Amino acid sequence: MPQIKDIVQVLEQYAPPAYQESYDNAGLQTGNPTDEVTGVLIALDCTEAVLDEALEKGCNMVVVHHPVIFKGVKSLTGKSYVERTIIKAIQNNIAIYASHTNLDSVHNGVNAKIAEKLELQHVKMLSSKPHTLMQLAFFVPVDNTTAVLDAIHKAGAGQIGEYSNCSFQVTGTGRFTPSENADPTIGEPCKPEQVQENRVEVIFPAFLKNKIMTALLAAHPYEEVAHYLTLLENQNQEVGIGMIGELKEALYEDQFLAYLKDKMNLQGLRYTSIGGKQIKKVAVCGGAGSFLTKDAMRSGADAFVTGDVKYHEFFDAEGQLMIADIGHYESEVYTKEIFYDTISKNFPNFAVYLSNVNTNPIRYTF
Repeated sequence: MPQIKDIVQVLEQYAPPAYQESYDNAGLQTGNPTDEVTGVLIALDCTEAVLDEALEKGCNMVVVHHPVIFKGVKSLTGKSYVERTIIKAIQNNIAIYASHTNLDSVHNGVNAKIAEKLELQHVKMLSSKPHTLMQLAFFVPVDNTTAVLDAIHKAGAGQIGEYSNCSFQVTGTGRFTPSENADPTIGEPCKPEQVQENRVEVIFPAFLKNKIMTALLAAHPYEEVAHYLTLLENQNQEVGIGMIGELKEALYEDQFLAYLKDKMNLQGLRYTSIGGKQIKKVAVCGGAGSFLTKDAMRSGADAFVTGDVKYHEFFDAEGQLMIADIGHYESEVYTKEIFYDTISKNFPNFAVYLSNVNTNPIRYTF
């Protein structure tokens, strides 16, 4: 039976915590990482009702998108739903784990799920993040190059989109003179030496730096490894906020609204009109995404699907773009499927449930 930390490890390989926003509080919120897991219940939010359902199903772990502990909690007296939920989880030894803005940021996360539901094609990041990639350049004897590359590739270096084990190398002559206190792999102390070496370059996610450097130093034959590390300005095509893609065929405004309601199972939505133009290119952002409206316009989107748009923010469309506010809950509820698929794939003979509790605090009347 897996432990809580095993479930957490799988989820954090999918959506690394390094990609959460600075204001966020994703991660394990309650529970002992070494406790065995009797079952996992998946929900969008963790509430008292969700914990009741977990107890009924024999689950001692709840995995959610929205952290229940988000702002500072200064007391646990039960005066709010957050405090009551935390108290109930602790009293019943239920672990709560949240994957929030880190899941928003990865290329196969929240926004990819919306794009999948809308059957968008040619999907890519709407706003990619810089400063999330590093370049490593190092020098290694020609005969040892393959072994060292194998080690750092295993640690996560050289993955670029759909291509793995990527590197660049060029051969040259390395020159050095070991000191009298050195223990050189090649050559002798105090004698000049030259070796045919490869200069090897790889790119990797910045948060893997320590892991990759450990692998490099362990696999490299030299006592001292000459290397350079550089934080890159490059946009990371696999990390960012929002996504954009194209419908299989262009739809008129009324057709697109009907399509959106059907695919996302909506009771209603708010939108801006674009005067009967056809919609082909669609940008999406789960949750509150109005800060990406300008990005959607610059990307040539005909429609932008998101939630929590304020009154004055609808004016930002300026008649050029349909803003379709489908609701916060409605835009992210299918995130549960990501958790379910990820856990089930890695723990196939294990109890994983999708919550039946509708945690949406908003109700509609027409």
